[in-house]
Amino acid sequence: MTDTPAAVAAAATSTTATHCPYCSLQCGMRLSGAAPVEVLERPDFPVNRGALCGKGQSAAALLAPGVRLTSPLVRDGRGELRAASWAEALDRAAGGLAAVRAEYGADAVGVFGGGGLTNEKAYQLGKFARVALGTATIDYNGRFCMSSAAAANRIAFGLDRGLPFPLADIPRTDCLILVGANPAETMPPALRYFRELRENGGTLIVVDPRRTRTAEQADLHLQPLPGADLALALGLLHLLIADGMVDADFVAERTTGYARARASAMAHWPERVERITGVPVAQLRQAAHAFGRARTGMVLTARGPEQQSKGTDTVGAWINLCLASGKAGRLHSGYGCLTGQGNGQGGREHGQKADQLPGYRSIEDPAARAHVAGVWGVDPDTLPRSGRSAYEVLDSLGRSGPDGVRALLLMGSNPVVSAPRAAHVTERLRALDLLVVSDVVLSETARLADVVLPSTQWAEETGTMTNLEGRVILRQRATAPPAEARSDLWMLRELAGRLGGGGRFDDDPETVFAELRRASAGGQADYAGISYDRIRAEDGVFWPCPAEDHPGTPRLFLEAFATPDGRARFTPVGHRPAAEEPDAEYPLYLTTGRVLAQYQSGAQSRRVAALAEAAPGPFVELHPRLAQRLGVADGELLTVVSRRGRAVAPARITGAIRPDTVFMPFHWPGPGRANTLTNPALDPTSKMPEFKVCAVRLEAAAGSSS
Repeated sequence: MTDTPAAVAAAATSTTATHCPYCSLQCGMRLSGAAPVEVLERPDFPVNRGALCGKGQSAAALLAPGVRLTSPLVRDGRGELRAASWAEALDRAAGGLAAVRAEYGADAVGVFGGGGLTNEKAYQLGKFARVALGTATIDYNGRFCMSSAAAANRIAFGLDRGLPFPLADIPRTDCLILVGANPAETMPPALRYFRELRENGGTLIVVDPRRTRTAEQADLHLQPLPGADLALALGLLHLLIADGMVDADFVAERTTGYARARASAMAHWPERVERITGVPVAQLRQAAHAFGRARTGMVLTARGPEQQSKGTDTVGAWINLCLASGKAGRLHSGYGCLTGQGNGQGGREHGQKADQLPGYRSIEDPAARAHVAGVWGVDPDTLPRSGRSAYEVLDSLGRSGPDGVRALLLMGSNPVVSAPRAAHVTERLRALDLLVVSDVVLSETARLADVVLPSTQWAEETGTMTNLEGRVILRQRATAPPAEARSDLWMLRELAGRLGGGGRFDDDPETVFAELRRASAGGQADYAGISYDRIRAEDGVFWPCPAEDHPGTPRLFLEAFATPDGRARFTPVGHRPAAEEPDAEYPLYLTTGRVLAQYQSGAQSRRVAALAEAAPGPFVELHPRLAQRLGVADGELLTVVSRRGRAVAPARITGAIRPDTVFMPFHWPGPGRANTLTNPALDPTSKMPEFKVCAVRLEAAAGSSS
């Protein structure tokens, strides 16, 4: 049907309220209806109040035809990817999945999702794995982001939501400790909340091995060794106890387990903690007194303390600090996690995680299985049990034997760049009998696929996301996709039909969301009272929201914690070293992170000209004293060597980093791929790999002048 001239003119002057395609802030924006689509401010949305970072401002560039996939691709007999019809691509994908399932069993077929998928897609992907494929082998890249904080939240509070309060509460607290987070570069519109905190007389303490742009805003910057955050938190709790700053009434009335946590903290006296962390005793006391004596306070963590093989214990130790000082479950106080990916929160609530069913239910819980199976119209006994975590799945790809995964359906993830020990993961992907990738762009992982399915993206489709506050928001379609692009919901419907699961999968997002609401009802992440209309009218709705007349829950735990007895739980933890510490052969720490103009694996942001110009490639950040000792000049190519491989990038010499530590951003593939080096050692609880700490040495790159 051809649009009338009047319809074309109306579209050119209309705008669509939607949200940024990048981080967990999910900043509000408006998109013009005219082509080319233009990003406009949306000052009425409360999270960002109109502010956008460079990634948000340039987001419309992702819609350009030359940037994204426009037709299905299949690998031909010569090993090359070629254009194909949807029928051919889907038949080949479904046929390959069915063949592997028939020969090796259902669990030999894996599904790997992403923290950028909408709630509807994440929900449908989990349902597809369990119902259409019957496999327990499903996990997602959010395992690499917030899983340690999620595990610690559930242990301490009985419930996991990134922030238990809105961002607007941050300026109203008296003291805030920000651990291993750099929002000035990773979520710039959020920095205003921390500036407003200081303008209101509050104290900002930043914990980071680097003097980042965020640390430059702080009243106090603690600069510990990578991997020493657990000892630091224990040392601060020791000082709270020793100097009489424990809120005894709160501990007695609203917590359990204090005695064992106290005993553990008392074994971490200030001088010992200084030796472990490198943070002077005077700074430890300054931080402990600022936090302990404040009337209200918050601790916020991000990937720094979480992406460690002891990440769950580390976050637990920071939660203990909040509990001992009475700064949890009270207005303008509490612990929170700065979630990373756009739907990192919602993505871990509705079933694409290995051990989970919708509503943040356990897949091992008989009542949860019965409820969800009832919504899906299947026998609960047919649902698989818990599967393996993300890295464990990736490590098993292409292997023979009962634990091997021989076929993989991957949606919205790029593990060739983002996974730890990335060269090994790439080898495992190449060993698969079948790799099917759905993505917006031809990512490094998609280039290895046997079948590539071009997905619609943020501005071309409608769906919900859940931001770091637990606010469920609505991305709305603003422009038509290329003719051959299809939504992931449509693809899952079509694949399910070919696999014998036809009729159970819808491709209308609002219909899928209505089913998600029923499936989540009664769970911890209860969306039953949330509708598209409510989201539009209220600028988002905070979960849990169990009924349509329920106001939503912007603030958690003010009356009780989500544990059986309503009390928060202290966790007795003690310091232990990283899985890999420096030694004579590998004498330096490597830590990794993000830069302002790039995002995650860079699959999208590296394709935006303005962002690529601002951050064109990887680098190795090192201290001037280390550079002098090694005879390295700024800009000189360096080889960084770990036990897992080598990466080559130019030196960036700065006094902002510790002399015993080097830093690399992880957004790029190729010779400068930081995750070639990183350690896949897993946290025993969260199964988080240790991205943030490993041992390396520096060498002059081949052809370098030194």
